Amino acid sequence: MNELFNGRLAILGMGYIGLPTAVALATRGVEVIGVDVNPQTVAAVSRGEVPFAEPDLAIAVSGAVAMGRLTATTETPEADAYIIAVPTPFNGDRTADLSYVQKAAEQIAPRLRSGNIVVLESTSPPGTTEKVKRWIAALRPDLKMPDDGEPGADLCFAHCPERVLPGRIMIEMVTNARVVGGLTPRCAERAASIYRVFAQGEILLTDAASAEMAKLVENAYRDVNIAFANELSLIAEALHIDVWEVIRLANRHPRVSILNPGPGVGGHCIPVDPWFIVAAAPGLSPLIRTAREINDRRPHHVAEQVVKKAERFRNPTVACLGLTFKANVDDIRESPAIEVVDHIAGALPDVEILIADPFVHDVPPQLSAHPNLRLENAYQAVDRADIVVLLVEHEPFKAIRHTRLGGKVVYDTRGAWR
Repeated sequence: MNELFNGRLAILGMGYIGLPTAVALATRGVEVIGVDVNPQTVAAVSRGEVPFAEPDLAIAVSGAVAMGRLTATTETPEADAYIIAVPTPFNGDRTADLSYVQKAAEQIAPRLRSGNIVVLESTSPPGTTEKVKRWIAALRPDLKMPDDGEPGADLCFAHCPERVLPGRIMIEMVTNARVVGGLTPRCAERAASIYRVFAQGEILLTDAASAEMAKLVENAYRDVNIAFANELSLIAEALHIDVWEVIRLANRHPRVSILNPGPGVGGHCIPVDPWFIVAAAPGLSPLIRTAREINDRRPHHVAEQVVKKAERFRNPTVACLGLTFKANVDDIRESPAIEVVDHIAGALPDVEILIADPFVHDVPPQLSAHPNLRLENAYQAVDRADIVVLLVEHEPFKAIRHTRLGGKVVYDTRGAWR
């Protein structure tokens, strides 16, 4: 069929995925209403401004708002299609917290009418799209829900997970292949009509549970491979071998491509999504669980190494460079760098800890309880420090000359200064 969506669309959640998706559709002629519970976010988008940093997003939002194609509100409107792009964190037992998704479904339900499409983009365990249907069905018994083999459904439900990298969202939103999984084949096809408006990559149609699982598998794959690199780093450290050199040599093999170790794994996906697989099949996922545990322990290990180095000094100053979860973005969600700094500051309460990050302008709330922490310019922090810890390989940090680091204890967790 390959039809294109032509209607009014509402996106619930104006975060790192919802807002770029809104812009991708709005700049191609679709009327988009962004919905968010945060009044400040709604006000910013309504002014054509972006509440977070992402290359090329600000000008796109400004243009979409100026064109009259993108508006924002705290109230869920009537629309022809709805995309749910709200957070899915995990609970204390590491099962998925679907409360935001359920709330979004409940907000949509009163507005639905026959012919509407509901797409879940939030990363979710297999079966969540089916739950969205059931939540809405309970509130709207007047509408016929989609079921295999039963024609004439009033609504279509599908899952289309995001597959973008912060710092490249506006590029990958358009160029990456998309997986669209429907509760029925017709649901998948109708949901795909939305993404065909802007997606240049291949659109792969499947069932909803497979689409949900595919996203989790993508991030678990990355997590397992990062854990392998981090475990190699521990082994090399114990054997007094340069792990970066070992990886460089091993990667010259035509069928080997080892990732780089680091201080841990951060962001909104990789530290969370593998646990959804473990929770779904706890007795069948020892490798995925172990990888997640290795990467979860990594910030503690890095902090312990810094504390040991500090014991060589009478009254040291420690500079920690980087607070975001990856280079050259302002995103601090699940950041291992913040966890490292938190442990260091707690273990060394009498030591001055200088923190620097060109993308972070205030001390993150997670670190505000430490009186020995101070946000500082990177060059001033390095000049004053006895110990310099590189936690994030931001470009300005990579440009720091080795002469500036002379005479200092340097702990480069990213291998950027080798």
